[in-house]
Amino acid sequence: MAEPLPALMLPAASWLRLSPHRRWLDMQGQRLLDFSKPSRVAQGFAALDDDGNLSPPATADATLSARMTHVYAVASGRGLPGCGPLAAHGVASLLGPLRDRVHDGWFLTPPTDGAQPEDARKQAYLHAFVALAASSATVAGVPEGRTLLDAALKVWEERFWSEAEGVFRESFAADWSDEENYRGANANMHSVEACMAVADVTDNPIWRQRALRVVERFIHTLAREADYVLPEHYNRSWTRLPDYHRDTPTDALRPYGMTPGHFVEWSHLLLKLEAALLRTQGNAPSWLLDDAVALFHRGMETGWARDGAPGLVYTIDWNHQPVVHNRPHWCQAEAMTAAAALLKRTGHAQYEQWYRTIWDYIDLYMIDRKRGGWIQELDRNNRPSAVVYAGKADLYHAWQATLTPLLPLAPSFATAVSLLEN
Repeated sequence: MAEPLPALMLPAASWLRLSPHRRWLDMQGQRLLDFSKPSRVAQGFAALDDDGNLSPPATADATLSARMTHVYAVASGRGLPGCGPLAAHGVASLLGPLRDRVHDGWFLTPPTDGAQPEDARKQAYLHAFVALAASSATVAGVPEGRTLLDAALKVWEERFWSEAEGVFRESFAADWSDEENYRGANANMHSVEACMAVADVTDNPIWRQRALRVVERFIHTLAREADYVLPEHYNRSWTRLPDYHRDTPTDALRPYGMTPGHFVEWSHLLLKLEAALLRTQGNAPSWLLDDAVALFHRGMETGWARDGAPGLVYTIDWNHQPVVHNRPHWCQAEAMTAAAALLKRTGHAQYEQWYRTIWDYIDLYMIDRKRGGWIQELDRNNRPSAVVYAGKADLYHAWQATLTPLLPLAPSFATAVSLLEN
C-alpha cells in the first residue's frame, strides 16, 4: 500500500498510522483471499463450508460469483498472484452460464438442461453486484470486463432504475413482467455502492446523482423521519410494511424488523458519497455528514451489546429490542468500516475507540485461526452458529474490511486501489 496513508484527519495515536497495524490488515486480507480460492466451480463460484470445502452439489451462486469477481479483480490490481485468473473466471461466468440469453439479465443460479432455474426472478440486489463486479473488472483490465460492464449497465438502467421514484426497483419475473410490489432498503443500499463505482469507471456523473437520490429517499427522508432507525420494507406505494417477514425473522436479505448493521453500512456509504461529490464537483449536501454520524450512533446504540455480550446483533424490533441476537460477521465488518470512515472524516477520538473495539471483537471471536476464514455468525454468547448464515460463503464483507480503512473515502474501491498501487 502506498505511503503516506491517504486520510483526511487522523489522531496522532491512531492505529491507522501504525505500520504494524497496516501490515496486520494486509495479512488478514491475504488469508481471506487464500481461504476462498477453492470456491471456484465450472459455472462461477459456490459456497464453502466451515472448513473451506465445497459441499455437493456445489452449484454456482450468481451473487456470490459477482462478489468474488469484484474482490479478486481488485486483488489482482494489487499484484496478488492467482487473483487475476479467478476474476477472469468470474467475468466469464457472468457473461455465460449465469446470464439469461433469452431475456437478458442474470439468474441467481445457472439454468439446467436449458430450463430456467427454479427461482428465475431477476433481483435488484444481484444486479447491483454484477454492476460492481464489472466496474472492478474493468479497472483491473480483466478480459471482457468492459463487455460485462456495458451489458450490466444496460439492464440495470433500463429495467431497474426508476427515474420517477429515484430508487431501484426490486425484482421481476424472468421475462421482465410481474414487477414485485416491494421497495427495499437493502438492494438500494448496495446499489449506492455500485453507482459510485460505475461513476468513477465510466466518468459519468449521472450515477453519483442517482446514488444521491437513493440516499435522499431512504436516509434523508425515511430514516431521518424515524430518528435514524431505518425501516427497510415498503410496497410500491411507499407504505411501510411493519409485519413484513414477521414469521421468518432470520431471512438473510429481508429480515423482520430493522438491521443495525445496515444503519452503520449506510453511514460509511454516505461519507463516501460526500467525498465523491466533493472530489468531482466541489460541493456536496451538508446533511450527508450529519446523517452519517446519526446513523452510526443509532446503529451502535440499538445493536451493540444489547444483551450484555459484545457484538452487533442482527435485528431489532420497533421498540429497538433485539429480535435475532446472533452476530453476523458482516455487521461487525460494516461497523468497523463506518468507524474508520468517521475517524478519517472527523478525527474524533470516539471513532478511534470504536475502531479498536470492533477489531478486537472480530479478532478474538470471528477470525478462525484453526480452519481459516471468518466465522460467519455467532450466537448471543459468541459461539459459532448457523441460524442465518451457514458455512463460510462470503468473502466480500470481510475482505473489504481489511482494506477500506487504508483507502481514501473517494474515489470508489477499485479505482482508489488502482491509483494507490501505481
